[in-house]
Amino acid sequence: MTLGVTDLERSRRFYKALGWTESSGSQTEVAFFQVGSIAFALFGRESLADDADVSPEGSGFPGFALAHNVASESEVDVTLLEAVAAGGKLIRVAEKAPWGGFRGYFADPDGFLWEVCYNPFFPLDEHGFVQLPQ
Repeated sequence: MTLGVTDLERSRRFYKALGWTESSGSQTEVAFFQVGSIAFALFGRESLADDADVSPEGSGFPGFALAHNVASESEVDVTLLEAVAAGGKLIRVAEKAPWGGFRGYFADPDGFLWEVCYNPFFPLDEHGFVQLPQ
């Protein structure tokens, strides 16, 4: 997963402030993070658009939100507070979800939406990875 960001250094600082460790494989123009079983990258918005041969222009809701699952309701609150303290914007306070979980939303410095979620039906394994029912 790669996010095209408007200010790569600001985004590096933001995600590091969330406690994520940047990979030694990062370079000046791209930052890599290991997030559970996912490799997460930050790349300049203009450069990513050029790489995909599309226009970098765009606004409004992009039709997706990223998700970060945690092991408890209290971790949802803590993660949202960490995101805001790091420069993110609280979009939706943590609350019970109609489907039985607990979730809230923040936006990173580029406005990418993140759902922070505790889902009692999808437990995390010993590595913190979501375990979907089979």
